[in-house]
Amino acid sequence: MSETIVVGVTGAPAARRAVDWAVDRAAHHRNHRVELVSVVGGAIGTVGEGAVMDVVLDATNRMLQDEAERVSGSGVPVTTRVDAGNPVTTLAQASENAELLVIGSDYRGPDSGPARGAHGIRIVAASHCPVVVVPDIEIHDRRGVVVGVDGSPVSEGAITFAAAEADRLGEPLTAVCVWTPVVTPRTAPMVYPDLYLANMQRAAEERLALSLAGLRSQYPDLVIEEKAVQGFPSEVINELAATAKLAVIGTHGRNALARFLLGSVSHEVLQRLATVTVVTR
Repeated sequence: MSETIVVGVTGAPAARRAVDWAVDRAAHHRNHRVELVSVVGGAIGTVGEGAVMDVVLDATNRMLQDEAERVSGSGVPVTTRVDAGNPVTTLAQASENAELLVIGSDYRGPDSGPARGAHGIRIVAASHCPVVVVPDIEIHDRRGVVVGVDGSPVSEGAITFAAAEADRLGEPLTAVCVWTPVVTPRTAPMVYPDLYLANMQRAAEERLALSLAGLRSQYPDLVIEEKAVQGFPSEVINELAATAKLAVIGTHGRNALARFLLGSVSHEVLQRLATVTVVTR
């Protein structure tokens, strides 16, 4: 496995939070390094553009050098790279040989404005490694790691990542499996039978128990809370994540056809980030 954490850096305040998160994690893992990557886009080859690009590339390079100098006291090796091109494509290529790709988001919670657009979501969808999305939110006083569980192989990867991070941070882990009753048209109001609801709840609890089997023996000091609840997955995950240091979810998009698509749950979670959120594959 690669020991490089790639950070996509822009001039936005959240980018500094992304750099800090990556450096802090690398400092807890022996021989890990951080690569700061900034991508200058928008070039179309028009006359006179070359001189403009030279200035922008130089300024961007100095910005990265300043960031590298800012975190130089961490003891983590930090390198920088500036490219010109499409940020989604460039960062996706950088992720091929990375352990993690870390990007910032200027979203500051549900009271700060509209949900985020597709740019960061496309980077997550295109990545070949887990992606950490760091919002412009202060999380130092928060507790816990939240992980979404659905019983699939993808969520197994999310659980593995979340448990390791919770153990490293000394934080409790909340594993949540959300179930949603069959949706009926508005013109056909449904009163769900108690037996149906009870069986859905039981099935969710069983998926959760199977997914977490062996985790307590692997991490004997890790406090694990299991939650099997009715609702919509993205809403429940973000509600729990609103007081957590970290949330971890899996995505089922993992082939060329899904290059710019995510599963609906991961897409919805990223649109309204509640905390630092990791999307695993």
